[in-house]
Amino acid sequence: MGCLRGRGGGEGGGIMKRFLILVTAAIVATSLVTGCAGGVKPSTESEQAINTGINQEFIIELGSNSSTGYSWQESYDEIMLELVENTYKPGEETKQGVVGAGGIDYFRFKALKTVETKITMVYKRPWEKERLEQIVFTVDIE
Repeated sequence: MGCLRGRGGGEGGGIMKRFLILVTAAIVATSLVTGCAGGVKPSTESEQAINTGINQEFIIELGSNSSTGYSWQESYDEIMLELVENTYKPGEETKQGVVGAGGIDYFRFKALKTVETKITMVYKRPWEKERLEQIVFTVDIE
């Protein structure tokens, strides 16, 4: 199983700064404790390539702050990929009762067919058309 990390969104100057620091610390801690198997390196860049094999799973981790109403919405070809699990883990500040603190969304996918496909992640409020952020990952399934 590989892991891939992306940028997080949100709003508010000081809160956003603390949130990004929290997400960065969480990503570093996660990498040190669990490591990244499968050859997928952590990245925050759009158009990040994910190389995997058929029936292999990989994880995309994205910073999130549900207290703002924003959430990550995934778009992908269901014939090529299966979303195995989508979970949210609150950050340490949230666990300590800090109002408005964020966490991390984990999206675990399984590769189904040999192909190159894309996963588009959009950070927006479900009731609004405007998106705060968009990240596109290219998945190369061999």
